[in-house]
Amino acid sequence: MSISHTTASSATEEGENTNVLPATFVRGGTSKGVFLTKSSLPSDQNQWPPIFSSLMGSPDPQYGRQLNGMGGGVSSLSKIMVISPPTPDHKKDGIDVEYTFAQVGIRDESIDYSGNCGNLTSMIGVYAVDEGLGWSTSGDRQVVQYQHAKVIDTTFPISKKGVPILDLPQATVAGVPGKASKIVLDFVNPGGARTGKLLPSGKPTDILEIGLHGPDSAPHELRASLVDATNPTVFVDFAELNDISQWKLYSRHRSSCAGRQSRPRTYSPSRRSQNGFDPSAQAQPKIAILRPQHTTADEEQDVDIVCYALSMGVQHKAIPMTVGLCLGVASKIEGTLAWNIVQREGNPKSDLVRIRHPGGLVDVGAEFGGDGSRKVPKMKKCKNANDYCIFALETTEHRDLALALTSRKEPVTILRTH
Repeated sequence: MSISHTTASSATEEGENTNVLPATFVRGGTSKGVFLTKSSLPSDQNQWPPIFSSLMGSPDPQYGRQLNGMGGGVSSLSKIMVISPPTPDHKKDGIDVEYTFAQVGIRDESIDYSGNCGNLTSMIGVYAVDEGLGWSTSGDRQVVQYQHAKVIDTTFPISKKGVPILDLPQATVAGVPGKASKIVLDFVNPGGARTGKLLPSGKPTDILEIGLHGPDSAPHELRASLVDATNPTVFVDFAELNDISQWKLYSRHRSSCAGRQSRPRTYSPSRRSQNGFDPSAQAQPKIAILRPQHTTADEEQDVDIVCYALSMGVQHKAIPMTVGLCLGVASKIEGTLAWNIVQREGNPKSDLVRIRHPGGLVDVGAEFGGDGSRKVPKMKKCKNANDYCIFALETTEHRDLALALTSRKEPVTILRTH
């Protein structure tokens, strides 16, 4: 489909001209976003922000709903992916397609390129095949994210005619009704995606000083684990956070928070810079609040840890894929808050960690090399996922793709770059 946008530079004496921009509205997992080809955008990336904001309906300072655009008023629905063929050098390395991820501010005009969206990454290979960026009768692609040069392998069902098949009843996602085709993502060496180090501070747990009521208020100390795998995340213990800020998580079914006005900001700008984080980035690092499972009559018994994830100051109704993967890694690193909770309350002998989040349950884990190095994390969403299954996402809304006769699941390599 095509989406219209206007920019200040297109204004004339008679009014504003409307520029048509080819775009595709995509859902992957529990996220939605607009997919664009890089060739349809200005070659100067500095000209992208006003286009992205206009597409999403930002800024919307009064209502925060983005009704003038394709955004949905929450961070998981205000995302843009820019996709392009690989550079010659990347093509030699087996990369099939590259992409840049942008998190679009809702109430302001901020554009944050520092992170990634695992849910929408699941649709990069499908989109690339559909757009003719990498036609193949195989459903394997290797993708790289441009911002951080991280490689992701993605596998999805595809017909003999090279058409992605998205309506097979293979997988479900908590928070999304129905079943659809399974898409597998394999994050190759995801550690240090933003900071270059799995543990940005070099320690499994840090003591942070936070000002709850502004920069001039008395600081409070809070233990936190800083882990950078797929997306950098700050993990904090709900019990400690509640002691100092009187947070309340109302329900596992509703991801709403009380006391947002006293929400801690994880670092001072100087501290964040020392650990490789951009002080101006709104979407990074993610914040995840952890607690042990308090079982009730209607809940399953075998839950290792409970997680409430926040992004851009808003609590998610589920767990972002990249946060889940990062938590899976953190739970296997001795001394982190996640490791402590799983060792104390969960099943530390299991290869997978079962996480309860506001949208349901998910099993995650991490593979380790023989030398103790952390390798690819994995997130399993369906019983028949193989050993290399990172995440099986339900994907039913991409476009009206012709549904063909048979499916081949052969493995696209994606490069995440910037």
